Amino acid sequence: PPKAKEVRIKILATGICRTDDHVIKGTMVAKFPVIVGHEAAGVVESIGEGVTTVKPGDKVIPLFMPQCRECNACRSLNGNFCIKSDITGRGVLDDGTTRFSCKGKVVYHFANTSTFTEYTVVNEFAVAKIDDAAPLEKVCLIGCGFSTGYGAAIKTGKVTPGSTCAVFGLGGVGLSVIMGCKSAGASRIIGIDLNKDKFKKAMAVGATDCINPKDFSKPISEVLSEMTGNTVGYSFEVIGRLDTMIDALASCHMNYGTSVVVGAPPSAKMLTYDPMLLFTGRTWKGCIFGGWKSRDDVPKLVTDFMA
Repeated sequence: PPKAKEVRIKILATGICRTDDHVIKGTMVAKFPVIVGHEAAGVVESIGEGVTTVKPGDKVIPLFMPQCRECNACRSLNGNFCIKSDITGRGVLDDGTTRFSCKGKVVYHFANTSTFTEYTVVNEFAVAKIDDAAPLEKVCLIGCGFSTGYGAAIKTGKVTPGSTCAVFGLGGVGLSVIMGCKSAGASRIIGIDLNKDKFKKAMAVGATDCINPKDFSKPISEVLSEMTGNTVGYSFEVIGRLDTMIDALASCHMNYGTSVVVGAPPSAKMLTYDPMLLFTGRTWKGCIFGGWKSRDDVPKLVTDFMA
């Protein structure tokens, strides 16, 4: 049962994100045994003492990026990386303990959420009430994948009308980046992936071109420069590989280009790159949850989806 300021949620829909796979494969730090999953929607089953923002029966989305509304990031107009987040893999709730156990042994939480379970317990700062009419099997993606990609384009990258964008990685998050670029008014959106089977879906959601780096003998940055007349204003790495992060950076315009790292990087890895890539004026940005302030913006994203 939930303790003070905690919420117990019956999970009714959950997606699988590449980050969950990183934990399972050991490339992302987490305490084991652990219940992964962080992209979901459900209904509040019960609440602990002092909870005021949700009540039993409310449809909600648990938030891997919480919003305590008190830390420096939450109070900043431009910040969203709440100090209450568990990106480092502590695996416990705010009071330092877990709500899961198996045969008397502790089971750890993942990213404040742990959605691969029938019921989960989260802190009140890590849950957002959403529209009662929302279809949970669809809006669960707003808990991570869609919001991360869409926001990377419109909030973090700040794509401008008429611009050219390059999106590295055409999975669910990459497709959401494309949708964000299209919504922002980009005139050309180039999808890049090694799997040509993904091209049809990418074109359907807004890509104007799709290319496979295997089809070329030269660096992908040169290919994109020639394709566009050296006009890529925005590039997005939506894979989580160190080499493609540098490829994406090199692919945007050397002076006014902005490259956004969206894919979760592997733990304990270091990037090595030519500083001239930045010296000429490029901007290199990280992106967590699309830049959204979760408790404020997730309900709005659900409402926009239903409009």
